[in-house]
Amino acid sequence: MNLIVNVDRNWAIGYKGKLLVSIPEDMKFFRTQTTGKVVVLGRRTLDTFPGGQPLKNRTNIILSRNPDFRVKGALVCHSVKEALKELEKYDSDDVYIIGGDAIYREFLPYCSVAHVTRTEHAYEADAWFPDLEADPEWTLTGESEERTYFDLEFRFCRYERRER
Repeated sequence: MNLIVNVDRNWAIGYKGKLLVSIPEDMKFFRTQTTGKVVVLGRRTLDTFPGGQPLKNRTNIILSRNPDFRVKGALVCHSVKEALKELEKYDSDDVYIIGGDAIYREFLPYCSVAHVTRTEHAYEADAWFPDLEADPEWTLTGESEERTYFDLEFRFCRYERRER
C-alpha cells in the first residue's frame, strides 16, 4: 500500500480540520497519483472535500465508527480490520491512504511506499504525520529538485519501508 501526504517542516499536516497549505502543483501530483486508484480516508477528511463528496474517478473507502454512516459513491468500513479485508480485493500498489492523522497512523504499518510533499515552513498545527526521517523502518529513496510556490519552498519525496 501507498500513502500520500503533505507535511510541513515539523511533520504537521493540519489545523482545525483543514490542510495547512494548498499548493497547485502538489494537488496535481495527488490527482495524478490517485486517479483510477483506491483511496482510504476517514470520515472527517471526507467532510473537507467539496460538498463532503467522495473523490471522482477513484474507489473511495471511508472509515467511520458510526454504524449508520453511509455516503453515496463510497464504500464505508467501520474498523481498520474491516477496511483491510475490503482492500484484499485490490492490488496493493493501487491503494493510497490519504488521511487524516489517525488513519495515517493506523495504516502506516501496512504501507510500503510514502509519497511525502515536504513543505519548508512551520505552521500552527494540531495534527501530525509520523516523522519518517526519525523512523529506522523507512528510508528516503527519491527526492525532487526544490520547487517554489510564491515564497514557499517544497519538494516531493518518496520513502520506502526497509526490508524486514
